[in-house]
Amino acid sequence: MSKTAIVYWSGTGNTEEMAKAIQKGTRQAGEEAQLFEVEQFSPDEIAKYDGVFFGCPAMGDEVLEESTFEPFFEQAEKQLAGVPVALFGSYGWGGGTWMEAWAERTRQAGAKLFSDGLTVENGPTDEDLAACEALGQSFAKACEK
Repeated sequence: MSKTAIVYWSGTGNTEEMAKAIQKGTRQAGEEAQLFEVEQFSPDEIAKYDGVFFGCPAMGDEVLEESTFEPFFEQAEKQLAGVPVALFGSYGWGGGTWMEAWAERTRQAGAKLFSDGLTVENGPTDEDLAACEALGQSFAKACEK
């Protein structure tokens, strides 16, 4: 059984809703998935997991949330070499270009990036939540030992 961490920041609840659906999908695949708001998780804990999801919405000028998530992720990048990682988040403008930059940044950190990131415009629909569950399932299967 693999063990996955789902670490996220959510301002309006959209990214949190996505995180919970990903957790559901991971568990449906028979794997352990722990949900953490970013303040509850230290980058030093990454090594305890077989894979990590990071979730953050687009903020401001298509960037990660700057006061909490960005400083966390700067530290996390130092721990990502060889780690299976999946990214997710919501956006309300800009077409999701923040995810492209984030995915590239994660690749540059040496992570084994699983897809180019799952994005949802505004609040997740039932279809979006089903996509989150599917991502959780497929990531869990890919992380099985």
